[in-house]
Amino acid sequence: MRILLWHVHGGWTDAFVRGQHEYLLPVNDARDGWGLGRAGRDWPASVVEIPVGALRETDVDVVVLQRPAEIEAVERLTGRRPGRDLPAVFVEHNTPKTSITDAVHPLADRDDIPVVHVTHFNRMFWDTGRAPTTVVEHGVVDPGHRYSGTLERLGVVINEPVRRWRVTGTDLLPAFAEVAPIDVFGMGGGDLPAALGVGRDRVEPAGDLQTAELHRELARRRVYLHPLRWTSLGLALLEAMHLGMPVLALATTEAHRAVPPEAGLVSNDLDALREAARRYLDDPDLARATGDAARAHVLTHYGLPAFLRTWDLVLAEVRATGTVRPTPLSALERRL
Repeated sequence: MRILLWHVHGGWTDAFVRGQHEYLLPVNDARDGWGLGRAGRDWPASVVEIPVGALRETDVDVVVLQRPAEIEAVERLTGRRPGRDLPAVFVEHNTPKTSITDAVHPLADRDDIPVVHVTHFNRMFWDTGRAPTTVVEHGVVDPGHRYSGTLERLGVVINEPVRRWRVTGTDLLPAFAEVAPIDVFGMGGGDLPAALGVGRDRVEPAGDLQTAELHRELARRRVYLHPLRWTSLGLALLEAMHLGMPVLALATTEAHRAVPPEAGLVSNDLDALREAARRYLDDPDLARATGDAARAHVLTHYGLPAFLRTWDLVLAEVRATGTVRPTPLSALERRL
């Protein structure tokens, strides 16, 4: 198929475009959010940049929408209405950001564009009204078993930790910094020590690294900490597990499904999480064995092959019928 989508979420797109289709990414002169194109990513040749002005003359089989404004943009740029003239599916990456229990999805009043959630938690929390829904859980490009854990430090990946603050659990970091120094990777972390009122010897902004460098550096830390309170399911958590890291996470949203007991600890008991961190810091063999279990689990449940096979089923169904089946694809179907 020829699939039109905007480059919005780099981590998710990195997995999605590695299937067997041709992926058309709009590009404009500004290279902004409406025309980012490949953005220098090391993606297959099947990922093709299309100037926005050429979209009207471009053959498209399915459009994968990720922002409500893309519905109007597709009609304006292609002359075809998503869900009516052009098969379309909307990927909902996020948890509700407003009134949580009353959050109505932007596509709730239409039944011609199915909504694909990236977690079961999101599907349960969003009120999607008449829109058909299903779930395609994340898949991650395997970076390989890179874990060494030689540094007795905690690794965290948070973009914009100061601005997002309680959403990302940034306020919890000082409690964990009492156990071990923390390296915080990601965008916008330069002011983090000052915002937290701690020294850089306890919380160190480690910068926004390229993916390969991030994986290399993260894997040197003894433990991965995932303090996010309200997120779909951070891809960084799944990447850390792929690296072979033991992980600690808050028991919120979908974390309990992603991290089995043998792979680390998922809890809202901060004292229990801190004690687990101490155990891994003091026992490198335990940390390594736990990380091995994390990697084994994530390869089975969040590996790239199953993700791409499931998307093939969804895209074929949307192209043929304009909708998706009303229940999530089962684990068995994902592994066929």
